[in-house]
Amino acid sequence: MIVLIAFFTKPLWEEPVENFTTQVFDQGLNFNSMREQAVSLYDSITGNEETDEQSQTKALELSQPEAQTFSIGNIEIGDKREQLEERLGEPARETTNEYGLQWSSYHDNYQNFLMVTYDQQDTVQGLYTNQDLVAAQNDIALGTTKSEVHEELGEAENAIRHSGFNMQTNNDGEYDIYRIDGNYVTIFYDIHENDEVTAMQIVKEPLETEKSSPYAEASDDLKEGFEYQLFDITNAERLKRGLNVLDWNEEVRQTARKHSTDMAENHYFDHTNPEGQSPFDRMQADGITFMSAGENLAQGQTSSIFAHQGLMNSAGHRKNIVNDGFSELGVGVDFNEDNQPLYTENFLTQ
Repeated sequence: MIVLIAFFTKPLWEEPVENFTTQVFDQGLNFNSMREQAVSLYDSITGNEETDEQSQTKALELSQPEAQTFSIGNIEIGDKREQLEERLGEPARETTNEYGLQWSSYHDNYQNFLMVTYDQQDTVQGLYTNQDLVAAQNDIALGTTKSEVHEELGEAENAIRHSGFNMQTNNDGEYDIYRIDGNYVTIFYDIHENDEVTAMQIVKEPLETEKSSPYAEASDDLKEGFEYQLFDITNAERLKRGLNVLDWNEEVRQTARKHSTDMAENHYFDHTNPEGQSPFDRMQADGITFMSAGENLAQGQTSSIFAHQGLMNSAGHRKNIVNDGFSELGVGVDFNEDNQPLYTENFLTQ
């Protein structure tokens, strides 16, 4: 069975732009039972079973922030990299972000996952997590409901003034943006789980307002950055839900990137390309074999963070992201002439 779902969102920007659309294309094959039996048999032979204690995420003990309203992983905006890495060690990955800096990701096989961006003086300018690492001087944390956030923080911003343009924050209630402590705090909600807080991004106000256009200038570094960031965020999401971590598949990344490039250059947005090829046709043409596969597409979100949170709030896309039958993922990104990113996620099990 093939499932095709479309999700439409209102424009993010004050100036008229094309609405972004995300879609999911799922083969509908279910090998979960067969795969679980094989894994169980392998573990029983090799003695590789995990105990309940081993499989549990090691929770980070959170403390109330001292200087700011919110902290992530006991880190606040303005902290120094040296002090942070005394506790966390070196980052697992560093990739270019939409602010012209880098996201440094810290985690232990995606446990206690967070991303940090530093300025040239190695001072924390941005933070993000989609795991239970948010601490506050109030009662807001992951799992807090949207209504409770509104009771605590009041009305959210409806626009952000940038250099040369204004950004509207009309988002159908999937997130709120607050200006707090000289920072922009974006609180993301899970519309499928009672509008509970599911992630948070904090960026220093000048980092956001000094942007000269809605989208960062396209580059090979940003393309690769968005790809790896979406991969890491997806795995952090899966681990939070007790699912297996996906392996990066470089061949599938190339297939996904070629589709993003094709959509950007030929001005379409669909799982089926102008030659009539489906995602499965494209993978097979590239010599990729699979038992099951799925594809998510997103267009127009300013970062992989916003792309992922939007996909999670669309039931069909979410199904691919949290499918415990998938074992690998390749993410491909490219940009159209307006610097809008197009994201292709190809999930598979070989």
